[in-house]
Amino acid sequence: MIFNFLATNAQLNQEPKKITNKFFSELNNLENITPALKKKKGFTNYEELIDFIDEKVKKYPESVSSSFIGESQKGKKIPLIYIKKKNHNDEKKLKVWMQGGLHGNEPASTESLLYLIHLILEDSDYNYLLNKIELAILPMANIDGFLKNDRYAANGLDLNRDHTKMMAPETKASKVAFADFDPHVALDFHEYRPFRKDFAQLSSFGIANPYDVMFLHTGNLNVPENIRTIIDTLFVKNAKKSLDKLNLRHRHYIKSEKYKGEIHFSTGSNTARSSSNFYALNNGIATLFEIRGVGIGKTSFKRRINSGLSVGFSFLKTAYENSIFIFDEIAKANTYSNDIVLEHQRSVYSDVIKAIDIGSNEMIDFETTMHSSKDSYAISKRDRPLAYIVKQNNFGFIEKLKDVGVDYVELQKDTVIYSGSYRVIEFYDNFKVYEKMRMQKVVTSIEYNNNGFSKGDILISMNQKRSNLIVELLEPEAPNSYVSFGIINTSLNSQLPIYRIKNLNN
Repeated sequence: MIFNFLATNAQLNQEPKKITNKFFSELNNLENITPALKKKKGFTNYEELIDFIDEKVKKYPESVSSSFIGESQKGKKIPLIYIKKKNHNDEKKLKVWMQGGLHGNEPASTESLLYLIHLILEDSDYNYLLNKIELAILPMANIDGFLKNDRYAANGLDLNRDHTKMMAPETKASKVAFADFDPHVALDFHEYRPFRKDFAQLSSFGIANPYDVMFLHTGNLNVPENIRTIIDTLFVKNAKKSLDKLNLRHRHYIKSEKYKGEIHFSTGSNTARSSSNFYALNNGIATLFEIRGVGIGKTSFKRRINSGLSVGFSFLKTAYENSIFIFDEIAKANTYSNDIVLEHQRSVYSDVIKAIDIGSNEMIDFETTMHSSKDSYAISKRDRPLAYIVKQNNFGFIEKLKDVGVDYVELQKDTVIYSGSYRVIEFYDNFKVYEKMRMQKVVTSIEYNNNGFSKGDILISMNQKRSNLIVELLEPEAPNSYVSFGIINTSLNSQLPIYRIKNLNN
């Protein structure tokens, strides 16, 4: 009982020094040049963030600019930094989006980005990257949460579950800015909690997660296969090599979960409500990565920032060295025309992960059952239309489509178009409220007829780069669609305000 108490207590408080000393020695090669590194206690506050940005804009006016893309729920203006070198030639540049602080209790995500800004401007070992790359950096996406060291936004929402429903003003601001910048590569900096409460039940007296960095890239099967392959076998592979040089441990992202009363682990993600999948559905090279840091204060803080810098610069170098290839592969992805995957199924297998045994303070091989979204397969598909038509309505989701950069045209007159209408033939809404949304699950039938449409209804061609995101938002059975989130409130036998077109010539 005493050992169990100590294990649980360790997981709810600071990291035990015996673990830090043995496994996470500090990397002290960084200078104290960012706000949080300049002080012994606390992390970067809002005033320090703005001062840091303003100093870079003032010092490098030809390369650095910033803008406020919106306000947090408590009225803090959200800064976005643009870094672009003015070349004499007109060479096309890769656009890279980087963001941190989406969860307010993950401070090394923001500090890594501030340090990266400093190095890419000040250090010749890095600023050559700007010859082929331009950056948009959102260092503190959840300002209200960050200032009180809280994961959630002021309204209690998890902003990394809000990418499709877009119910927080911070989400809308970042999505509009993301779509305007239209990046080829997107990287989301996070931290994870190494001591989870259910870890106390594992091994003899509990375990801790030992990985300095875990990678979470897309397993969503609506993302073109070439994009998924490039992320995994080029960008993440190179980032792992970069971490190896610093002797930092890494693997694909894992988390514990309860399954039929047992603690299993899951890996990967295919849900469009999370950034790594949302960005990849824009046909971008996208990865979310997690640094080991939530709940341990400033312990090993420079080691954590080094982890972020290593991954960040590895992605930039890979982009720099493969720019023509990336342009070509994204162009290929933009012609993707496979059937739509409505439902994924995770693969399940026995696996072995590394863990720190708290009782013995030793690294162990821990056998577990793994549920993998990284290796998921389709169990429900639907043919891909050439276009959708959305009728004017009171649901408010047309504005959301615009905010994420979906291109559409308004019908200029009343007309009749041969199209498929969705009717709800099965309906379920007996779910717990999720992120303040009353979830729905539907099964629809599609009937093709000559349907009448009015001036002002919108036509969405699937001949655009965000076509794979469009299907995740509009197909009613998709788990992160406007229907599934209850944004389009429906019921049994209702007809939805969404139509699909198979032939644009009709």
